[in-house]
Amino acid sequence: MESVTIVGAGVVGHASAAALRAHGYAGRITVLGGERHRPYDRPPLGRGFLTGQTTIDELALEAPDEDLGADWRLGVAAVALDAAAHRVTLADGRTVDSDAVVIATGSAARRLATMPRGAHTLRTVEDALALREELLPGARLVVVGAGVVGLEVASTARDLGLQVTVLCSSTDALRTTFGATVAGAVFGLHARRGITVRTDLRVTDLIGPGWVSGVRLSTGEEIGADVVLLDIGAVPLVGWLGGSALDLRGRDLSGGVVADAAGATGLPGIVAVGDCAAWLHPVTGKHHRIAHFSDTRNRPSIAMAALLGVDPAAASAPATLTSQQAGALVQFTGRLHGTESMTIEAGGVDTGDLLAVYRSGDQPVAVLGIDQPVRVAEWQARLAERGGSHTGTAAHAGTAVQADAVVPAGTVTDASAPG
Repeated sequence: MESVTIVGAGVVGHASAAALRAHGYAGRITVLGGERHRPYDRPPLGRGFLTGQTTIDELALEAPDEDLGADWRLGVAAVALDAAAHRVTLADGRTVDSDAVVIATGSAARRLATMPRGAHTLRTVEDALALREELLPGARLVVVGAGVVGLEVASTARDLGLQVTVLCSSTDALRTTFGATVAGAVFGLHARRGITVRTDLRVTDLIGPGWVSGVRLSTGEEIGADVVLLDIGAVPLVGWLGGSALDLRGRDLSGGVVADAAGATGLPGIVAVGDCAAWLHPVTGKHHRIAHFSDTRNRPSIAMAALLGVDPAAASAPATLTSQQAGALVQFTGRLHGTESMTIEAGGVDTGDLLAVYRSGDQPVAVLGIDQPVRVAEWQARLAERGGSHTGTAAHAGTAVQADAVVPAGTVTDASAPG
């Protein structure tokens, strides 16, 4: 193998190029990206970047002295893949041929059919810059959806002096993944900061035309807004692969490039990684898209090893998620399949400093802490010793804990919740 093309120049594309070099690959690497920016860290977009405390340079993922010897071709998106020839066609008509192709195009924020001015999603630097211009003191911000991104923006906007309302549905990722007790504790953090949190609602459309003036609920109620942020999930960026013969759906998922437990697709020399890919869960036998930042950084090493024919290291480390919510540190480590029981083992919902432990049977498989960094670190070490999963063979197990998507994982039983 003398040449590899990586389609996607974000977190996963960068990690894939680094993994190729780490595994000893010395051939040509071409990285294609639709954005004009070099790889950057997305989670801070809803925090320090919105306030101007974090600059675009500080978001850079590449170390100052890093040189992967890659050919970066940015600002032009891929529009087609000839999988048999390993040829990628770009929007400007150019083509790139190679011996192998890594699909790492990620996902895009889900939008509503009508998006008036003043309605935003948050996925890119440009999204954040546009939103930042409108977060003015005294303005009314409505956040639709209770994902990690939306809640972080709600907290940031409140600190900037906005009136903030968060509208949640019963299927938002926070509740379906972590359970109602943990979701309630997080919502309580925001409520104590002066943010209005309303649950079990469904937004049907945004009120326009022209500039957004509010949102309309399924009940007919209208809530006024000067700015709206949608955090209602994500869709994998796989439309450009429509004629490639890749399986883009599978029988048990809503989208993504179907791949095995190491990222290999059904076509030779084509691998998929990141949240555009639906990797096989070796325990459940189903495919899952995973958007954990920790997994998007770690799983490319497995996929690149498989591509090069190197024995891939097991993805035994627990997945991790860290978020700042209304001044509190929220941390998750482990993996959830969606059928676990949960107990509160330190702190409490009312005090906002809880430690929630999730178990499959009597085995702990994950932990979530709010302002419990010491205990979470202790649990992370314990879970890592066990392989971070339900069984020793579940090292690659995925979870629906996502920073940018609403993907119900099943039902978490809150053993500590009333009723």
